[in-house]
Amino acid sequence: MKAMIMAAGLGTRLGKITKTIPKVLIDINGKSMLRLAVEKCAAHGFEDIIINVHHFADMVEEEIRRLRRLGFMITISDERDKLLDTGGGLYKARKFFDSNPFLLYNADIITDLDISMLLSYHIRNKNLATLAVRNRPGARYFLVNSEGLLRGWCNKVTGERIVTGNSDEKLTEIAFSSIHIIDPGLFNYMPEGIYSMTTLYLQLAAAHRISTVRVDSGYWFNTGTPEILEEVRRMFAAAKR
Repeated sequence: MKAMIMAAGLGTRLGKITKTIPKVLIDINGKSMLRLAVEKCAAHGFEDIIINVHHFADMVEEEIRRLRRLGFMITISDERDKLLDTGGGLYKARKFFDSNPFLLYNADIITDLDISMLLSYHIRNKNLATLAVRNRPGARYFLVNSEGLLRGWCNKVTGERIVTGNSDEKLTEIAFSSIHIIDPGLFNYMPEGIYSMTTLYLQLAAAHRISTVRVDSGYWFNTGTPEILEEVRRMFAAAKR
C-alpha cells in the first residue's frame, strides 16, 4: 500500500532548533523524526512511501537515501521552488498513487494509533476520506455530527466558525490527529495550488463522506514545540528502561 509523509514544513515553532536543521531530522532518542514516521507507516503495511521536501531539502534527501539503504521504498516529491501546504502538496504527488486507498501522514506526529484499524473503517464505510481525531486541548477543532461525519470547523481563539450542510445538526468539537486514509477518487475534486486539506474537506463535506474516527487511548504528540519534543524524548527513554 502507498502513503505520503508530509515533511516539507518549516518548523518555525521550534525556534532556533530549526535554523540549522529541518524539523523532520531532529533526533528523538537515536532516530530522526522522519525515520520514526517511515517506520510507523511501514509497520502498518504502507510500505511504498512518497515524501515531500522543501526546507533544507538536501539534508532531508540525504536522510531518505539512508532510509533507502535500510530497505525502505521511498520516492521524493520536490517542493523546493514553492511550499504547497498539505492539499497542494498531495495534489502535486497525485501520479504516485494507484486505485487503492492510501495514507497521508504528518512527519511530526508521534503516536501509537492503529492505522490498520483506520484503514478497515475507511473501507467498510466507503468514505472519500477518513480522519483520525482525538479529544485533546487545542485552538482549532473539527465539527462532527453524531455519525462522526465532518460538518464544519472552528477556531476557539479567533471565533471563526464554518458549518457545511445541515446547520440544525448537533455538532461536537473534536481535534484532528493529522492522519488521513484517502480514497484516490479525492483527486477528482482537487485543484492545483496552495491550500490545506482541511479547506478541501470543508468544501466537500456537504456532498461526500468525510468521516472521522475518534481514538482517545494511547499516546499522540505533535512535536511542534521544544517542550513537546522533550516530553516525547522522556517517554521514549522511559520505555527503554
